Amino acid sequence: MTLPVNGARGEVALRVGSVDLVIAAEIGRLASLSTALDCKSLHDLYTRLLNVEVAATLAGIQYLTVKGDATKALASLRLQDFPACKDAFAAALNHHVDAGKDDADQEATATQSKASLGETG
Repeated sequence: MTLPVNGARGEVALRVGSVDLVIAAEIGRLASLSTALDCKSLHDLYTRLLNVEVAATLAGIQYLTVKGDATKALASLRLQDFPACKDAFAAALNHHVDAGKDDADQEATATQSKASLGETG
């Protein structure tokens, strides 16, 4: 992989054919992808991407690419690339789900600590 990947912000490396990409599940990109696929929920979008639906995979590459040549990648896409796409989409989406869970866990711990000290609010 020749492109730098910032894992802290949820970027994920993806190679399609001989094309290196970096994808990220940013809110604006997810909104564009969801609109393009006419998804009614995040669950619907997640399911379509991870079930390796052809249209969803093509749109995922197009809308989630933050580095690299998505057009060139789409032109070289083959069926053997679909498992790597699925894994990259899952990693990008799960990064934000896991980050949200970590934030909620930290908030719950802070609330419990205050309660144990007799503090409120």
